[in-house]
Amino acid sequence: MYKVRPFHGAGGAVLTEQLPTCMYRLPSLHSQRPPAASPPPQPQEEVDPSLQELEARQDLILKRLYELKSAVDGLSKMTQTPDADIDVTNIIQTNDCSLTANGADLDVMLGKDYGALKDVVINANPSLPPLSLLVLHNLLCERYKILSAVHTHSSVKSVPENLLKCFGEQTKKQPRHEYQLGFTLIWKDVPKPQMKFSVQTMCPIEGEGNIARFLFSLLGHNYNAVTSTLIDSWVDTAFFQLREGNSKEKGAVLRSMNAALGKAAWLVGNELTIADIVAWSVLQQTGSASGAPANVQKWMKSCENLPPFSSILSLLK
Repeated sequence: MYKVRPFHGAGGAVLTEQLPTCMYRLPSLHSQRPPAASPPPQPQEEVDPSLQELEARQDLILKRLYELKSAVDGLSKMTQTPDADIDVTNIIQTNDCSLTANGADLDVMLGKDYGALKDVVINANPSLPPLSLLVLHNLLCERYKILSAVHTHSSVKSVPENLLKCFGEQTKKQPRHEYQLGFTLIWKDVPKPQMKFSVQTMCPIEGEGNIARFLFSLLGHNYNAVTSTLIDSWVDTAFFQLREGNSKEKGAVLRSMNAALGKAAWLVGNELTIADIVAWSVLQQTGSASGAPANVQKWMKSCENLPPFSSILSLLK
């Protein structure tokens, strides 16, 4: 099959074989070699002034494009519906509210965003209208120039006509950028009122009391710690005891209100606060106004003599 060279020579002598000591050989990596000479430095080329001018112009164009993009992003809010899941079956926009205060105050409280109208979007159930929020809307209209709108969501089959026109009728239109604040009310089947301020990034604020606190803060009132605590206490008492409590709790609240109103014209101090707005609204919602004590009855009439309250009374008829 194949031949093998014999290991024995003539006379039986063993032939010597040179066996390899390695499989294959490589040059040694440990040998000292002189380092390679570094290439001589290249002469630096002079930058053409026209090229520098072109680069500066390009940077300016990119900066202007970025500013334009920011402005367009803000203006896009003017053509988009402020609530992503809205199905508008009835849209009524109201009169533009007269501006009686400097708009810089609102920028300080909410931040300044060039080219974008700040929007407050509130979802509320028409079966329990949030009267305090409607009163606060009227107060905001006395201070800022507000673009108001009422929408109806598809989850609601029908809404009374007076609720559809709770912000009044629109007589003239102006571009959105001429307003300071957008106030949109959406009648929707929700368990409790919900509000979004920054529609794209903000989680909704739930509860009529929490929303009322936010809206009242836009009026710019400053109170000390004691007054602020009393106001918050009355707001919580109105919602958790006067509206949701039993008859015993409601009676205790009315007696406390009667005692407080016997010492001052308003619930907290000598000026109208959110405590008065919320308490008046809850009394109207629950129908407890007729059986209230004397001081409370007098206080309610003082509230209703103010235009922001009197315009809301028509919604209860």
